[in-house]
Amino acid sequence: MRFAKIVFIVAGVWGIAVLTPLFFLADVTGRQYAPPTSYPHFFYGFLSVATAWQIAFLTIGSNPARFRMLMIPAIVEKLSWVFTLAVLYGQRRISSADASAAGPDLLLGVLFIAAFLKTPSAATGVMSDSAWFRGAGIFEYVRRLGTYEGSE
Repeated sequence: MRFAKIVFIVAGVWGIAVLTPLFFLADVTGRQYAPPTSYPHFFYGFLSVATAWQIAFLTIGSNPARFRMLMIPAIVEKLSWVFTLAVLYGQRRISSADASAAGPDLLLGVLFIAAFLKTPSAATGVMSDSAWFRGAGIFEYVRRLGTYEGSE
């Protein structure tokens, strides 16, 4: 669990450190691309949502076993950005320099997967051989979520 704690806290702190200055550098961003002032709702909306995720990473890092299931959308958050940049690069819509921004997120996505697999569930103490990975799978897990202990 120490591994997950370190991974998510480092990811959250690093993300806040990287994203926060962008709130104040809209004019610098506008030198290379269309100025963010022409689409402020997308620019600041993206930054706000991304910053909210950094806070979620810090929350996961505070108690990885308790917030283990929140690691799944965190993995999706990281890898969807990597996928998006890969597709845009493949379509020649962004430069290789822009596509290289996927590197840190790819690394963090892989580390998030490793943290998820290494972190035991708070309820069962079971790691990757939980209901997600064996037996009836996710459907059995979801069915159990809707029942109270001993109500079957």
